[in-house]
Amino acid sequence: MSEAPVCGIILAGGLARRMGGGDKPLKEIAGTPILAHVISRLKPQCARLVLNANGDPARFAAFGLPVIADDVPDFAGPLAGILAGLDWAAENMREAESAISVAADTPFIPRNLVQRLQAARVDEACDIAVAVSGGRTHPVIALWPLALRSELRRALVEKGERKIDRFTARYQVAEVSWPREPYDPFFNVNEMSDIAAAETIARAQHERD
Repeated sequence: MSEAPVCGIILAGGLARRMGGGDKPLKEIAGTPILAHVISRLKPQCARLVLNANGDPARFAAFGLPVIADDVPDFAGPLAGILAGLDWAAENMREAESAISVAADTPFIPRNLVQRLQAARVDEACDIAVAVSGGRTHPVIALWPLALRSELRRALVEKGERKIDRFTARYQVAEVSWPREPYDPFFNVNEMSDIAAAETIARAQHERD
């Protein structure tokens, strides 16, 4: 029996304060927007992709993805973006049972991310599977069942929950680890200085390929 299709949710809803505002995913690495790197790695792993971003969606038009905004007000953080993505998948992908969330500023996500998270969730009979590297958990990079939508909305709207790990603590969570060598696959571009580090990783990747 084949796996049900998975929706990919790329989270670009942050305010990019550490980069002086603006959209981190549109910054370039090796001449290509960070978001394009994320899409190229995630697209083969998912049936469909959706981009969570607030503000004018036209600035992402060149990437050809549906752009959905948070429907929880006041920039409630990545949980609001995850909820928006889960709701979109439930409405537009009737056969889907789960969705993977990734940050739009992580250009080197593993090409086997979905496969490994799916396998761990099944093998360990867990609700959610989350990525880990070098002993560090990455709560934003996780596989979510669409069935959690109602509980997630309740946590956001009624309880004001903003921390992913506090929400997931009430569920069984499988942790899937990747090595941080030769580079951390979940490296994210938070500051302008991270652009140079990402360029170095991208060059090394190109040489290996």
